[in-house]
Amino acid sequence: MTKIRVPATTANLGAGFDCIGAALSMYNEFTFTPIDTANLVIAVQGLEAAKVNTDASNLAYQAVLKLYERIDRDPPVMQLEIKLGVPLARGLGSSATAIVGGLLGANILAGSPLSPSEIMQLAIEMEGHPDNVVPALIGGCRLAATAATGWAIADIPWHDSVVPVVAIPNFELSTAEARSVLPNEYSRADAIFNTAHLGLTIRGLETGNPDWLSAALADRIHQPYRQKLIPGYTDVERAVIAAGGYGMVISGAGPTLLALASVERAQAVAAAMAQAWEAQNVQVQAQPLKVDLQGAVIDPN
Repeated sequence: MTKIRVPATTANLGAGFDCIGAALSMYNEFTFTPIDTANLVIAVQGLEAAKVNTDASNLAYQAVLKLYERIDRDPPVMQLEIKLGVPLARGLGSSATAIVGGLLGANILAGSPLSPSEIMQLAIEMEGHPDNVVPALIGGCRLAATAATGWAIADIPWHDSVVPVVAIPNFELSTAEARSVLPNEYSRADAIFNTAHLGLTIRGLETGNPDWLSAALADRIHQPYRQKLIPGYTDVERAVIAAGGYGMVISGAGPTLLALASVERAQAVAAAMAQAWEAQNVQVQAQPLKVDLQGAVIDPN
């Protein structure tokens, strides 16, 4: 039996569209056990368990098949148990946890034929972009850029005084829908704006500088187009600022909203986000989290 714990992630952080992601202290667990029966067994626990496929189309199992295809071997018959702690289709990297958990579990079952870097490349290949799977795999806040040999992954130091606060609504938003509203072209002015704000975001996270963080989270590439898919967005953003938060972004493709706040203001910001959304008749779970620095953890026992 092999158990893998994989953290949720938040991607983009405003101007870091499709290139920045951070692991958060919220987790899915995947347990792999070879069995002596003819058929695959998948069991899922958690509040949204009924929404997860329990046949071979399950995304974690698809990752298992992907790894065994890569090493040109047949996978063993197995029991896969999934314990959900990351909400589905909310912009918190639930699909990335399944891909990373499936690949790591398969690699252990196969005798660890792939290196960590090969698993990362395979995870990016499956997800299509690195911003969720990379921090889910190795933890922390990460910047990914294409390089001649594949991907260059840089860590972004996250200052202890900066707290990520999530507000998770009771409705879903698919990545496909969130991408469908984005334009195909952007102006030079918008590209320059985002380049500057991406740099400011990185420096703000590294130093905890309140002035930099308050200015950094603006974006012109995806958030102006996606916010109309999220009812109450403007009200929640105003509540964050009024409660003393630095600012707010859409977590991944949404609809979860992520605020950055000081340690002293984090609880007040979470309460304000919840109150603002509840005033719009949206049920919400809002709470401060931590940046997970470990990434996926393997328990072979």
